[in-house]
Amino acid sequence: MKNSSPDRVKPPLGTRRAYATGDVKLRGTLVGVALLLVCTGLLGASPADAATTTIKMATLVPQGSVWDRILREMGNRWQEDTNGQVRLTIYAGGVAGDEPDVVRKMRIGQLHAAAISTAGLVSIDPGFQVFQIPMFFASYEELFHVLETLRPDFEARLEAKGYVLLNWGNGGWVHLFSKLPVRELDDLKSQKLFSWAGDESMIQMWRENGFQPIALAATDIHTGLQTGLIEAVPTTPLAALSLQWFRETPYMQNLGLAPLVGATVISHRMWNRLTPEVRSALRAAARETEARLFAEIPEQDSEAVEQMSGRGLTVVEVDDQQETAWRAAAEDFAAVQRKQMAADAKDLLDRVQKIRDTYRAKHSGE
Repeated sequence: MKNSSPDRVKPPLGTRRAYATGDVKLRGTLVGVALLLVCTGLLGASPADAATTTIKMATLVPQGSVWDRILREMGNRWQEDTNGQVRLTIYAGGVAGDEPDVVRKMRIGQLHAAAISTAGLVSIDPGFQVFQIPMFFASYEELFHVLETLRPDFEARLEAKGYVLLNWGNGGWVHLFSKLPVRELDDLKSQKLFSWAGDESMIQMWRENGFQPIALAATDIHTGLQTGLIEAVPTTPLAALSLQWFRETPYMQNLGLAPLVGATVISHRMWNRLTPEVRSALRAAARETEARLFAEIPEQDSEAVEQMSGRGLTVVEVDDQQETAWRAAAEDFAAVQRKQMAADAKDLLDRVQKIRDTYRAKHSGE
């Protein structure tokens, strides 16, 4: 409930008369009461305004994109559902740095929350590498089932590192975008491939398999494409359209590599400052945001391909024989990646695979 501003409160008739008659003693009493009311919060700013907590969130998603819009709508819900006790400030488009930078800033308290992709999650806990395995998932349904089934496990992993999982994100389905058509593995090996700076094990894996990985921050991809530093980028159609990368990479391979998993996380340091009631409100709005991302992004990803195709993008078709070669390479890649994982990450991967296979067998005829 909003309190009236003190200068709009009309004093009772007797009070006005006392002031008029110059009753100094009564005036002094009234002034004392007014000061007491101000000090106890009954006058002046409302308690909600006085207790407002600003949560600073960073993300790479472009300002004005569908992800940015949905996050800002979540922030509006936070403010509304907590009666103004929480205000969300979003630093979009990478202005706060690349995802590893954002995670570091969360650790030291410069930022409180982040909407990040797998790259950011891996910098928190290497176990999230399970979502970087190419061609591991065959559908969104498989992915969503795994995420929901193992939510407590992933929450526990993040809790152990000082973060709270608010919701899963969805970036779309990753495809290869390139300056020249990519149908066979050798076509990709001949082009300089973006690889996320800081992920040394992944860079080494690409290199050992005959590729040309170029380590860059995600915030430098556009410049890297324009200057020719990189020539191919694994990304989602919606991201390629939103960031206009497709103008420098006019070829998209039709073979999907993997879903781009993301999450919204908040630091324990900030989370512990919030009351249980506020936490509950934030979680509820975040879960609704998750449902929207799962429902809306796949359709918008497909629409992005149509829009780019009308602006010069060529979708490169891979035939059955070439697809078989790609899938065989992906399996080899996954085997090497598993060997490099820590023991607990391997155990997690085995659980993910078991849940995926069970779901896949149950729904194989659909």
